[in-house]
Amino acid sequence: MRIARHDAGLAGSLRALASQVHPVFMLPPLAASGFGAALAGLDAPGLALLHVATAFTALYTAHVKDGYVDFYHRGEDDDHPLTAAGCRLALAASTLLFAVGTVAIGLLVGPVAALLTLPGWLVGYLHAPHLDTNPVTTTLGYPTGIGFALVGGYYVQAGSLSTTAVGFAAVFVTVLAGIKIIDDAKDYDYDRSIDKRTVAVALGHSRARTVAFGVMTLGLLAVVGLAAVGTFPPSTVAAPAVFGLVAAVSFRADDELATMLLVRGSYLFLATLVVAVWFRPLS
Repeated sequence: MRIARHDAGLAGSLRALASQVHPVFMLPPLAASGFGAALAGLDAPGLALLHVATAFTALYTAHVKDGYVDFYHRGEDDDHPLTAAGCRLALAASTLLFAVGTVAIGLLVGPVAALLTLPGWLVGYLHAPHLDTNPVTTTLGYPTGIGFALVGGYYVQAGSLSTTAVGFAAVFVTVLAGIKIIDDAKDYDYDRSIDKRTVAVALGHSRARTVAFGVMTLGLLAVVGLAAVGTFPPSTVAAPAVFGLVAAVSFRADDELATMLLVRGSYLFLATLVVAVWFRPLS
């Protein structure tokens, strides 16, 4: 069975499989899992690494499935490094690894921890061609997966959930939903031509951008509010300031540049929150 479309041999197959690792989009969910573990005190680093590794297999599944659907079924992509059989093999292998990781989490921590891990794979596998066809699930699929990565990473350490962990997850989902609206708007013309109803297609390009920045602002204000009532550490208010500067610069940029800036701004947002939670400089 040939795995790679263009390169022969083992090395070519490995390169084709490795091509489905997309660091820009994989880093936030994996970092969210680590952030959840840090928020809980990181008492069991081994369990934290297990959860991160299991989340990685779910993300890998998502990228393979998305590429498979877009190239082999929709004709949306111009090229794909994996053959159809190679995609199916990669999906089977990543799903098996995810199942092994989830079962291990269930045995080592408990069934609730396994249940909080499972949505990562479900969202990833079902995104294309099911969840990416209407504005709500298209926008919320990826952010929701990140939210579950955070609360799952927290639960694996603490054996329970807290208002703080759920609050951070809600903030992440909200801010990233705004970024996802901008990201989807990059493909506005094509999505409209195939009746793929992203927020930009449903509301129009200009109105969707207004909604996107409004949603992000809501998430940033939530951090300030939750810090004010003591749910978040006081120093977390620095994170909205950092991200707000990036958002201000990206406001007048085109969709592609704005997405690039906002995604990287989300890294700074998360990094600032990690420092605030781990070191608590104002506590």
